[in-house]
Amino acid sequence: MADTSAVLERARTAYRSGDWETARDGFATARDGAAATGPDLRALAACEWWLGRQESCLDILDEAYRILAADGDAMAAAEAALVIALVRLTRAEMTVGTAWARRAHRILADLPDARAHAYDVYLTASMDLDATGALWPAESVSRMRQLASSLRIPAVSALSAVVSGMHAIRAGRTAEGFAELDEAMLSVVSGELEAEWAGDVLCTTIHVCHELADFRRMADWTRAAEAWCASHGTDVVYAGVCRVHRLELQSASGEWDAAEAALQRACADLASDHPWVAGEGWYQVGEVRRLRGDAAGARQAYDRARAAGVDPVPGEALLVLAEGDLERAAAMISTSLAQRDRLGRARLLRPGVEIALAGGTPERAHRLLDELEDDAREFGSDGFRAWAAHARGMALIHAGDADGAISRLHSALEIFRRLRQPWEQANVLCWLASAHERRGDDALAAQLRDQAGAIFERLGAPPVVVRSGTAPASDGPLTARERQIVELVAQGKSNRQIAAELFISEKTVSRHLANMYVKLDVGSRTAAVAWWHEQGGPRGR
Repeated sequence: MADTSAVLERARTAYRSGDWETARDGFATARDGAAATGPDLRALAACEWWLGRQESCLDILDEAYRILAADGDAMAAAEAALVIALVRLTRAEMTVGTAWARRAHRILADLPDARAHAYDVYLTASMDLDATGALWPAESVSRMRQLASSLRIPAVSALSAVVSGMHAIRAGRTAEGFAELDEAMLSVVSGELEAEWAGDVLCTTIHVCHELADFRRMADWTRAAEAWCASHGTDVVYAGVCRVHRLELQSASGEWDAAEAALQRACADLASDHPWVAGEGWYQVGEVRRLRGDAAGARQAYDRARAAGVDPVPGEALLVLAEGDLERAAAMISTSLAQRDRLGRARLLRPGVEIALAGGTPERAHRLLDELEDDAREFGSDGFRAWAAHARGMALIHAGDADGAISRLHSALEIFRRLRQPWEQANVLCWLASAHERRGDDALAAQLRDQAGAIFERLGAPPVVVRSGTAPASDGPLTARERQIVELVAQGKSNRQIAAELFISEKTVSRHLANMYVKLDVGSRTAAVAWWHEQGGPRGR
């Protein structure tokens, strides 16, 4: 007994200091000798959670629950049941997780208000366990505030802030909501919440930053979360979740080689315990591949995202659009829009506008555009503002208002530059070039295309094809620069000779040719020259 007591005391000391391996070994030894108490088993389960061993964590939590219930410690038993529910639900085991949550709720119904009641309300509010269809409802906000006021426990106050913040954000009060979430995140990184609940708050906050395209706040809290994870050991399970969010940011900033490889590793690590997060990672892999022109690789990644429960639209719909299937792309985006809530729809609206314009349905494009602009005004997100300005620019080009389009596209470009998102910058530059071509500013349009081309070249991405409606009849589908190049090709000149004559690089010549092939729906220099001859050859310049 003396030896077991000493082992337990060392394990408890190690647990308090965050030495998970030492604590785990000591608690496990005591458990094998039937000397571990219910609270000891609860601590052992937490060690396993920190070490990323979720199956073992769940087994021990189940045992801890039974011992605590048998000992008559109903409150501790309810807390154990709630942690089981949380872990199961985050692993997408909805039926089992919900059953455990309901068991905890029944136990708590006969107990005075305590920390466990706040866990119960938080879980119900965030997971819609009462099947009302409303996440973060007003009733949960009121109940959490009452618990925070009466209990005055930091963990309860933090969870109350999360529920209030998420409710405010979904009601369009973004600044108010983020102020609450920022306060809750301070509790996470200062260790005021139990690990499992802290991890969920962390992911909830970073995910809503991603939903709202608040990339700066997402980056700030991702860095803080990683530091929190690192302070508790390199194998902590939520380090993987943070890693996916960080890699999403890395991908947006154009670091595609490193991001794609690291995302694949993170997805493999998270597949069993956090399938939804792994699905988000696979979607991002698909986006990198799509933007690089790897259609087969993108489709494979999108399939893996879908298998993990993540809808791969809008990326998959834009891939289908690029392949020329306008009807299918429109059906895909419409289906996904119908299945999303307001925040979920926002990310689909700019692609929806592009698809609708390309498909010749401007009325639908303007309905989606109006919704996106409403979201940008109401939620105050820089990301939403950039998307809305870009989408409005696209619509104005299709309507023939080049001057209006240029103004809106410059607004989008400025935001994307501030957010340091190079592919988005190049994308907008291509649309700006198209707008200037419509004004007859061919030299400026060529300069903008060269700027975009340099970014695409650095990223290893093909140029964006601007589907801007019917070009002016006098010019045909090609710009003045493109007509120059196809005329020189028709004269039998090589890319190097053309580059020397026009004082541009060979890679720029290649980019112009690639754009021409898409516009003319041809696949070779010979076919482009044939088109040129059919159009009557050179025109006056």
